[in-house]
Amino acid sequence: MGIAFIRGLGWDISNTIGNFWVDLVRALLWVLLPLTLAGSLALLWQGVPLNLAPYTEVHTMEGRVQTIAQDPSPRSSSSGIWAPTYANPTRLTNFLGLLAIAVLPALLTITFGHMTGRSRAGWVLLAVMVVIFAGGLAVCDVAEAATAPQLADLNVPGGNMEGKEVRFGVGGSVLAALVTSNGATGSYNSMHDSYNPLGVLAPLVNMLLGEVVFGGLGTGIYSIIMIALPGVFLGGLKVGRTPEYLGKKVGAHETKLIALYTLLTPMVVLLLNGLAVVTEAGRAGLTTNGGARGFTEILFA
Repeated sequence: MGIAFIRGLGWDISNTIGNFWVDLVRALLWVLLPLTLAGSLALLWQGVPLNLAPYTEVHTMEGRVQTIAQDPSPRSSSSGIWAPTYANPTRLTNFLGLLAIAVLPALLTITFGHMTGRSRAGWVLLAVMVVIFAGGLAVCDVAEAATAPQLADLNVPGGNMEGKEVRFGVGGSVLAALVTSNGATGSYNSMHDSYNPLGVLAPLVNMLLGEVVFGGLGTGIYSIIMIALPGVFLGGLKVGRTPEYLGKKVGAHETKLIALYTLLTPMVVLLLNGLAVVTEAGRAGLTTNGGARGFTEILFA
C-alpha cells in the first residue's frame, strides 16, 4: 500500500501505480525473507525456542495448570502480550523486536524520496518522525522514572515498576510502549494502565496522531504526508502562492479530502468511546479501572 501511494503521488515520473503482486513478491524475496532469516538466528542465539512441539501443560506453584504455546519459529513480536520469557527472554531480544517493528516503516521515507526524485523531502519526513518519537520517549521515560506518589514515603528506588517486567525495567518498557503505539502490532511488554498519567499520555497521543511516527508498513508514510499537506496549503496561502506539494497543486478539492481523512478517525473513535461509557455493556470490561483511568482504558481499546 505504501509503495502504491508513493507511486501515485509521484505520478509525473511514473506511468502507473504498479502491480500489487510484483511489489509483494519483491518485498517478500528481497526484504522480508532476508531480514526474517537474520532476525530468527539472532533470536535463537538469545534463547528464543525453535520447535514443532505441541502445546505444553505445566503445573504452576499456585497449583494451577498453565498451557504454554510452542512455536515453529521464533517471533520478534506477536499481537498481544510480548513479555513471556519464551517469546522475549532478554533486553536484546526486546530491542531487536522493536527494531523489526520500526526500521522498515521508517526507511519508507527514504524510499519515498528516492521514488519521487526528491530525496530531501524523504529526509524531512524522517526527521519529523524522529523528533516526535524522541519527544514522546523523553516525556514517558521521565514520567515513569520518577518515584510513584504512593511509594514516595517508602523510599523505593527504580521508578514506577508497577506492571513492568524486571528484566526490561523502565527503559525497555517505555521504549516498547512508544514503538508499538506508533506501529500497528498491538503488542506490549508492560501494562500501560499502570503507567503514571504523563506516561500514559505519550502512547495515547501517538495513536491519536494516526501512527504517523514510523507506523506500520505503509501507514506511517501516507499518514504523515496527509498531515504535511495542510501545512503546505496554509504555507502557500501565507506567501500568496498556489499551494503545491511535489509539483502537484493542493486546491479546495484536495483540502476537503484531507479534512475528511483527518476527521474520520476522531469521529469513529469518539462516537464508540462515548457509547461504551454510557452503556453497561461498554463498561463491563472495566475490571480494575474506573473514573478517568477507565475512560482512558476504553479510549485505548
